[in-house]
Amino acid sequence: MPKAAQHHALARQWQILRLLPTKPPGMTSRELVDKLEREGFSVTKRTVERDLAELSTIFGIACNDKGMPYGWHWMKGEYADLPGLSVSDALSLRLVEDLLRPLLPSAILESLEARFGQAKAKLAELSADNPNARWADKVRYVSPALPFVPPKIDPAVLDAVHEALLTEHQIAVEYQKASGEQQTYRLHPLGLVQRGQITYLVATAYEYADMRLYAVHRIKKVACLADEAIRPALFSLEEYASSGAMEFGSPGLVELEAWVSDDLAGVLRETPISAQQELIPVKGGCLLSAKIQNSWQLTWWVLSQAENICVMQPVILKTAISEHLRKTIELYQ
Repeated sequence: MPKAAQHHALARQWQILRLLPTKPPGMTSRELVDKLEREGFSVTKRTVERDLAELSTIFGIACNDKGMPYGWHWMKGEYADLPGLSVSDALSLRLVEDLLRPLLPSAILESLEARFGQAKAKLAELSADNPNARWADKVRYVSPALPFVPPKIDPAVLDAVHEALLTEHQIAVEYQKASGEQQTYRLHPLGLVQRGQITYLVATAYEYADMRLYAVHRIKKVACLADEAIRPALFSLEEYASSGAMEFGSPGLVELEAWVSDDLAGVLRETPISAQQELIPVKGGCLLSAKIQNSWQLTWWVLSQAENICVMQPVILKTAISEHLRKTIELYQ
């Protein structure tokens, strides 16, 4: 038997053993065929029956022949917690590997490295015969923004931040602001958030209660302290991230009113800017109204639309956009 075919057969039989229930009435060969096909194995009922007969001579599995159709299951006390990855497991690990790396502590990441390698090897071995194993080569995420190169993070800094989060201790950091100014802070780490290419530490500073974002790549030095971090009551990282804080603005919604071109209106009908959005056709375009987070992200989006949008409300946003455009025109003149 060719090596690739042998790997395919072994992977299929291993998956059969993982699928079998631990008690009667068991799983029929037809049910196993359906489940194997969902895992990308093209197999006949007869092949599965031969696999089961062969496996029953090595492993503690049995056929329940008390009723039709016959079902296969592990014998009492014989179930094995089988190591290894299913095709679905391997595919999942392959797709999320790049996203997980900056968010996981080094100790956890080290334990996963073998799994990442195993996932790649399994998909490579099965790719010739299993269409599911080729799925990772057929999907990509492309950011709608410019493809910025991720900033470099000092591994020692990232390890120390992870350690502080795990142990819930304070840290002293030397932090370089975007302006280049460097300051020292005593921080209470609360969580890590990946936003695009940037990893941010959510933390409070000193005895203050307000939560701030610190770009991890701007932390030049970090020292873990003996003092425990103070966590605000009822703090939830999920609620913080969904509050609009990651859009770098003031909390709360504003009523956006603007004229938009027909082209932009078409885009907004397909991908609304907010769940609470209305578009009313008018001569030369549409009137847009939407409840949206008041943020820098909103300002950047409006500026990116150039002549396709004109903000009417809120006045503070209209004024800010007008000032940005005035300065832009001065640069180009």
